[in-house]
Amino acid sequence: MFTGIIEEIGTILSVRKGARSSVLTIQGKVIFDDLRLGDSVAVNGVCLTVTGFTSNSFTADVMSETLSRSSLGNLKTGSHVNLERAMAANGRFGGHIVSGHIDGTGTISKIQKDDNAIWYTVKATETLLRYIVEKGSIAIDGISLTVADVTAESFRVSIIPHTAKATILSDKTVGGIVNLENDVIGKYVEKLIGTGQNGRQQSNITKEFLFKAGY
Repeated sequence: MFTGIIEEIGTILSVRKGARSSVLTIQGKVIFDDLRLGDSVAVNGVCLTVTGFTSNSFTADVMSETLSRSSLGNLKTGSHVNLERAMAANGRFGGHIVSGHIDGTGTISKIQKDDNAIWYTVKATETLLRYIVEKGSIAIDGISLTVADVTAESFRVSIIPHTAKATILSDKTVGGIVNLENDVIGKYVEKLIGTGQNGRQQSNITKEFLFKAGY
């Protein structure tokens, strides 16, 4: 589990591509003091397993499923990536629950400065937008952010200077692809009440039932 609080910006040293997979070698500084073989590291929000490491780099395998759902397939030597180690049991929970399992990708359609903040508008599919709510949480390239508003085609977030400096968002331009992970709570609630993606009720548990039960 991750929190969406980025620890550092890493650099892709190499990308070794297979027929339907790839192996990434990533360089950094901060995350290596206690890194171990088999540890989980979120790379642009994607949970990857460390398969080898040195004092300042690690390698990780990327499966075909991950390549199809995320933007990792677009990485090349020299690309910058957000890095976060899995949350320690004694750590502070500064962001929100982030699993590192990407739901899909979005496209940055607008970037607008507003005094010291920067507004990012991200277009996404209806399948992803159904779980995004105003003032809710969203992970963009692994960054825990608060949704400012949502439309039928996109949503907006506002970035403070520290977030822009400490992550790769400052490298992004209009048209850039970002990884999106929805707040897992909404997906579990939908599953429990039995509402499918077609919006039809598939369970006897209704809002009225929950209200009467004291929820």
